[in-house]
Amino acid sequence: MAERLDLEFVASVDKLETGVALVVDTDRSWLQRLQSPRLGPVFVDFSSADMLYRRKSGHNEPLGRAMGVKGSSRPVVFDATAGLGRDAFVLADLGCFVTLSEQSAPLSYLLEQARELALLSFNEKVSEAASRMQVLYGDSRQHRAEGFDVIYIDPMFPERGKTAAVKKDLATVQALHADNAEANDPEGLLSWALDQPVERIVIKRPVKAPGLTSAKPSHCISGKTVRFDVIVKPKGSDA
Repeated sequence: MAERLDLEFVASVDKLETGVALVVDTDRSWLQRLQSPRLGPVFVDFSSADMLYRRKSGHNEPLGRAMGVKGSSRPVVFDATAGLGRDAFVLADLGCFVTLSEQSAPLSYLLEQARELALLSFNEKVSEAASRMQVLYGDSRQHRAEGFDVIYIDPMFPERGKTAAVKKDLATVQALHADNAEANDPEGLLSWALDQPVERIVIKRPVKAPGLTSAKPSHCISGKTVRFDVIVKPKGSDA
């Protein structure tokens, strides 16, 4: 697996003190942040109790509305910052077809593994959602987003009042992306998105944070802790 993903192989992470390891065990894989204090493992599991709870929770509504989910309309979404894939899975569960673009090789591997396992789930809703997802490895800015209705950008930010588990996951992913030019340049990613032939761009922000750039969103949809800035491009403006 290390050869396939072009990663350094070590037999044990016990003596490593920095960075993030992709741990491949006999039945599953996960991310392990190595800095002290060493946080717990971070899994990508679309059948987990947390994800099943989120399927039914009310805060999915702002995300769906921001994407343009309405009536029978189910947009095709390019998730330019897939991360742990949680928003992408919610969108797929809402009926959208979603491409998860992820530049990190370990995360891309975990996302594809999670998608394949979700396809085998006894929960038909989970397997149906997974069938509407595909994982794309690489820098989103190197792709032409043809055939999509929406580009979704979720810059990583600390969310106040979140549980220790969420903070652990965020800290691990942030450490993984420490040297990732795409993850650390959300303005550049937005500039790329504005040049793509899509109808709208959706940017996730903390509810009280300023916008990503000086460009004014067409409208905003807010939840309790996050806000979705929606840029609807004028018809005929596709690059």
